Amino acid sequence: MERTLVLIKPDGVRRNLVGEIVARIERKGYLIANIRMLEADRALLEKHYAEHVGKPFYEPLVEFMLSGPIVALIAEGNRVIEGFRSLAGATDPTVAAPGTIRGDLARDQGTKVVQNIVHGSDSIESAEREIALFFGGK
Repeated sequence: MERTLVLIKPDGVRRNLVGEIVARIERKGYLIANIRMLEADRALLEKHYAEHVGKPFYEPLVEFMLSGPIVALIAEGNRVIEGFRSLAGATDPTVAAPGTIRGDLARDQGTKVVQNIVHGSDSIESAEREIALFFGGK
């Protein structure tokens, strides 16, 4: 059984989209194995986004993720990493396909960093690392 980390970012929580996003994941047939709401601290976010240190969008991204609560969840299922990333849609919500989370629910807000509702792990290795960060390896 493959597992992935999904984060519902502050914009998704602020807009009361948690239920909609969880429902889409469940309708796709994936199991929500664990879920929690938290206020991420800088140390956690610096570990999570470590590969982006030094990039122009790094600090605005960390600041955005500090701007409010997030929901972290572990989704499980066959090919869930690939499946959730397809369900999420393109990173840029302006070009994300209709029917995807970002295509239906997000738009370019004209901010320093794209606020695109969700994050999903991009590989098995990333999923394992990210789940350990947010759930202590559970």
